[in-house]
Amino acid sequence: MSVRPHSLFGALLALLLAGCAGTGGQVRTESAPAGSAGAAPASATAGMDHSPATADVGDAQDAPQPTAPEHPLPDEGAAAEAAAPPAASPRAPTQAELDYAAIYGEEVYDPIADPTLPDPAQMPASYDPWEPFNRRMHQFNNAVDRTVAKPLATAYLNVVPRPIRLGVRNFFNNLGQPVSALNALLQGKPKQAGQSLGRFVVNSTLGIGGIFDPASDAEIPNRSEDFGQTLGVWGWERSRYLELPLFGPRTVRDVFGMAGDAPLSPTRQLDDNRTRIFLQGLQLVDVRTQLMAVDRMREGAADEYALVRDAWMQRRQFQILGDREGDDDELLPDYLLDDEANPTVPVDAMPVIPGTP
Repeated sequence: MSVRPHSLFGALLALLLAGCAGTGGQVRTESAPAGSAGAAPASATAGMDHSPATADVGDAQDAPQPTAPEHPLPDEGAAAEAAAPPAASPRAPTQAELDYAAIYGEEVYDPIADPTLPDPAQMPASYDPWEPFNRRMHQFNNAVDRTVAKPLATAYLNVVPRPIRLGVRNFFNNLGQPVSALNALLQGKPKQAGQSLGRFVVNSTLGIGGIFDPASDAEIPNRSEDFGQTLGVWGWERSRYLELPLFGPRTVRDVFGMAGDAPLSPTRQLDDNRTRIFLQGLQLVDVRTQLMAVDRMREGAADEYALVRDAWMQRRQFQILGDREGDDDELLPDYLLDDEANPTVPVDAMPVIPGTP
């Protein structure tokens, strides 16, 4: 088939005019707005069938196009951090909590700041500025206890029947009633002083020298008082802890109290040195047997010295202030109620050099 030159030239001229019309003129379409990237020139689409590709373009053009926000949104993580309230800062531990943690090796209680939480418990602190000396003396007393006192007390428990041991304990308790009566009177407790004298009279007569205890059957209270407690009631309430050789836990106030009670001791009034030393040694053994109940608790303590010191100081504080403050006996631990649970070495129980007052 032959193509004429003027026909070919005419076709090229028609294509050129069509291209100029597509770029210079505005072609209105219903589906593509001006400037849309997906719009096609009318000349390119005229006379063409709609294919699937052109149908997809039309669907995309009909859908509303998202507009860019005037200000960009922040990152989601940053927005969450900005919206979250500031975390509550923990309350700083008190000095009492720090001291308690240092003594018992526990972590400092540091709760989250919450107004609904109760105030932390304030543990009673022992006044112990001479702790290095007291710890060395405590080691010495423990050595004496392991080698002498505890073996004697163990043999005493194994050999002497319980009724006889109970009679020995009643006897020494009865000997201390006159001193308790005098100190109760000095503390302004005439009723308690009368009860102590009543116990002494009843047990010394009906109880055959105090071996038996009919006063307890008659419900006469048994309260022990000494001159150290009297000094505390008179105003010397706070005194530094001091552990004495052989006597054990005391305070400086109680050392002066021992000096006041010693001349009043019935045992020290005995002229026969052998009898006096025998009775004093028997009383020491009896006191050590009463401490057998707390030996296991002491052995399992992380700091046995601190346990003995704090327990003794709390008991002593109750003995001085308990009656005056009206504490409820039912809310107190056993070692604050029972004199036999945590006794101290009486001043008249320590043997002295023969011939000394």
